[in-house]
Amino acid sequence: MADIRQRSILKVLALYLLLWVDPLILPQVFRKYGHSLGPESLGFLEEILDHHEIPMEDVESSVEWMAKEYNKQDDAQMKVSLDVLKRVYDSFQGTDGQGQGEGDRLDPETHIHFIDSFNMPLWNWSYEKSAFERSAAALTLSGSADSRVIASRNRHSIIKQAVLRNDHFSPSTLPSKDRERLLTLRSTKQLLGRAGDRFLLFGMLVHSKEGKLCLEDDDGTVELDFSQLDQPSEGLFTEGCFALIEGDYTEDATLVVIAIGHPPCETRESARSIFGHVDFLGQGATTLQEDVHFAGRIRTDLPDLRFFVLSDVWLDVPETFIGLRKMFDNCIESNFIPKVIVMCGDFTSKGIAQGTGKDIRKYQENFDSLADLIASYPVITRTTHFVFVPGPLDITQNVALPRRPLLSPMVSRLKSKVPKSHFASNPCRIKFFDQEIVIFRENTMARMLRNLVGVKPDVQNDDLKRYLVQSLLDQSHLFPLSYSVQPVLADYDHALRLYPLPTCVVLADKYERYQLTYEGCHVFNPGSFIGNSFGFSAYIPARRDSEECVLGMDTDD
Repeated sequence: MADIRQRSILKVLALYLLLWVDPLILPQVFRKYGHSLGPESLGFLEEILDHHEIPMEDVESSVEWMAKEYNKQDDAQMKVSLDVLKRVYDSFQGTDGQGQGEGDRLDPETHIHFIDSFNMPLWNWSYEKSAFERSAAALTLSGSADSRVIASRNRHSIIKQAVLRNDHFSPSTLPSKDRERLLTLRSTKQLLGRAGDRFLLFGMLVHSKEGKLCLEDDDGTVELDFSQLDQPSEGLFTEGCFALIEGDYTEDATLVVIAIGHPPCETRESARSIFGHVDFLGQGATTLQEDVHFAGRIRTDLPDLRFFVLSDVWLDVPETFIGLRKMFDNCIESNFIPKVIVMCGDFTSKGIAQGTGKDIRKYQENFDSLADLIASYPVITRTTHFVFVPGPLDITQNVALPRRPLLSPMVSRLKSKVPKSHFASNPCRIKFFDQEIVIFRENTMARMLRNLVGVKPDVQNDDLKRYLVQSLLDQSHLFPLSYSVQPVLADYDHALRLYPLPTCVVLADKYERYQLTYEGCHVFNPGSFIGNSFGFSAYIPARRDSEECVLGMDTDD
């Protein structure tokens, strides 16, 4: 007994010795997750560590767990609340009963939300608080003089704070940990007078007035020289994207690039563990505890639920209606009614931006025919949500991203005959329990490949698909290109963000079909509805995966 007591005393002494060597360890861990510790909360944590006799090597991980769990609480504040911290500890001890309502079957209808880009709140990144702050200013289509600057600064800050939290850049709070392999980011202003040195920089790829490719950060720009780059990194690099670049600074004030890469992607779980209390979608933020609970219940209660996604639903092509009728008939015959059917444009096979009144009238009549077709299936009309997302050739109020929904006069019969119809912006989002599904209709692959700069990979189709997905998710943005390539409504640039990482991203594109998962985010392209067959994709929330669906084109149809 004396030996046990002596070992316990030595552990506590070791802990206090550690805190005496570096008294800022606990505050540093919480600061890493955007919180500050007051004296009472700090004392409470020290009591917990003392009470449980936490070994010195486990102090950081234990406190980090507490910081993450604190973020899961709905009433978590930047300055750590002692009451909330105690609740987290009590939950760990098993003193707060959970699991009520386990016997009730999940009702998907009450947990599905369709979110328009123009209804999403704007959250700006605050350097001073190292946290997101909700903008109180009214957002407009024209934006203000500062809107574009704020949008670019937000993109830069959001990616950079995630990079600095990455294991390769974030030092341990424990002085005993090995820091030799850590990477250190430098600024362009630190290059001056240091020719011959090697630097790792982070910034945006831009072209100077002279047409030369440069890297731009908060402090300035530096010209890039790719002549010594042997092997390009994976991914697609375009003007307007952010990159990590390692290179040697020369007397000519250029950076000779020896390595280039996209910033590392932060998983949804990691981002939610820090910013789980932030309601990015404007539909109420769920805690991580609720997310885990819902994920398990969806797998058990809703294993067969499906979302159908179709793209290039050309209503001016007769075969489209044949394919839609075949799809609906198949659903009725198999008694399998999808919860959601997403129809992405283009809803015309040819642009009518400068068309005659006859073309526009025909465009509206095609939607009227679609309304009559859907209404002829009463079970589907009553049960299924229909989401209509405009494409680049469709008639909307604006051509800049995000695009407004289809014009109301064009779809008036759809609204009256299909009660669960939703006319969404492009992009739009579906919040389903704990899942966030982003739907974006753009010819992204072609536009990215047309605007490559500096590094042009020589890869096959499968690699291109992976590179595209990796690039967009690493950039935390659906369209990481210069505004000169595609106009973006600066006040609504946040609607194109992919941070925190969604559960699923639909990249509806004219490019061939594909599906893959990167850093836990499932990405797929349903491809054009009409081809050698009728093709679309089905997303399965229970598996967080998708599957290709193909219906044959029978000659007698």
